[in-house]
Amino acid sequence: MKALGIDIGTTTLSVVLVDGDSGELIARETLSHSSFMDDGCPVGKVQDPERMLALVRECVGGMARAHGEPDCVGLTGQMHGMLYVDRAGDAVSPLYTWQDGRGGLPFADKSSAVDLLRGAGCSAAAGYGLSTHLYLLRTGGVPKAAAKLTTISDYVGMKLTGRLAPVLSADMAASWGCFDLRSGRFRVEALESLGVDAGMLPETRRGYEVIGGMRGGAPVICSLGDNQASVIGSVRDINDTLLINIGTGSQVSMGTDRFIECSGSVELRPCGAQGYILAGSGLCGGRAYAMLERFYREIAGSDAPRYDAMQRQAQAFIDECGPEAAWRVRTAFSGTRDDPAARGSISGIGVDNFRPGALTVGVIAGILEELREAFDAMRTLTGRSPALLVGSGNGLRQNRLMQALAEERFGLKLRIPAHMEEAAFGAALAAMAATGRKASLSEAQELIRYQ
Repeated sequence: MKALGIDIGTTTLSVVLVDGDSGELIARETLSHSSFMDDGCPVGKVQDPERMLALVRECVGGMARAHGEPDCVGLTGQMHGMLYVDRAGDAVSPLYTWQDGRGGLPFADKSSAVDLLRGAGCSAAAGYGLSTHLYLLRTGGVPKAAAKLTTISDYVGMKLTGRLAPVLSADMAASWGCFDLRSGRFRVEALESLGVDAGMLPETRRGYEVIGGMRGGAPVICSLGDNQASVIGSVRDINDTLLINIGTGSQVSMGTDRFIECSGSVELRPCGAQGYILAGSGLCGGRAYAMLERFYREIAGSDAPRYDAMQRQAQAFIDECGPEAAWRVRTAFSGTRDDPAARGSISGIGVDNFRPGALTVGVIAGILEELREAFDAMRTLTGRSPALLVGSGNGLRQNRLMQALAEERFGLKLRIPAHMEEAAFGAALAAMAATGRKASLSEAQELIRYQ
């Protein structure tokens, strides 16, 4: 039995084909989709959904030709963002990504879409799909042909199965904001009070259900959120494991089987039909490290990658001076969920530590500190601390120094999954369970192995 997992991330597309008996990767492909577009909005971050769809079709078709048709297909992708489709199921807008800031822009009365949604009792932040939609609605930016809102991965699911209308898991629906986790439904009355047509909202499902079949007959399930997929694809015991994921963004997650009221730096998110995860996110995350690498390249006047040199300099600084002597860097370069206008800062610079290694260590520590602060809040909310620490995401997987500092920061030994592309792997595991290839999601997670 073979399960296909597809992850449509912010910068990359990953597709894995998983052996359902051994958990081994039969095939894996990851590529940059280079789909960002310029729509003229100073705080806009939009992408071309048709480019991403074409790349998915190409990757999936290539794997099918090389290894045969899959038995089931799981989808995941970047959360919070949205696009519009018409009644024929075709995209009529770009994808407004989770990085898009127009939901936080002030209208003439100085309020923003985020302010209005929060005033109506909804969770909201810049980049959340319904914040973006409300902004576009009030500024005339919603396409006339728009019939429904959907996510990029659920749009791909529509196209793979021939559906004309989207179906979202609670994972994705909740990521837009203004969603009631207890009932598993959008807060329709609050949205309608602000002039939002509830008829444009997609159908939702509490768990991961089959939405149709591909031409080859393989059943396809509705998309998981990328956070939930990373958890499912990385940890065997969701309720006793802390997961840190560092890619373009960063997240810290731990499972819970009960509803918990959250605020501030921690969100409660649905995960499957019954459970939840507590999640804290850094908007910049691994991107902060990539920004630093670009900064060093600019100083060097060279396009040659600087990552190896960065790690050597950082390790040399730690060996000589210790990590506590590094610069203190707050990596909120893209703001925070609560305060989009927040920015990063650097302090603790002295004569004895004015070295590039001190800055590199400081950025890594800053990325981890954002996650540690959220974890401390989770422990307060739950009254417990997981016994295991697992790390995922290419930003962490490829940085041994970051792994060592994570162990020090969280006080636990870090384990890294043996398989690559944890979110796509998690989507494949969810597809096995949803289609009956595995008796349960827990049974599917027994396929996870660690380095």
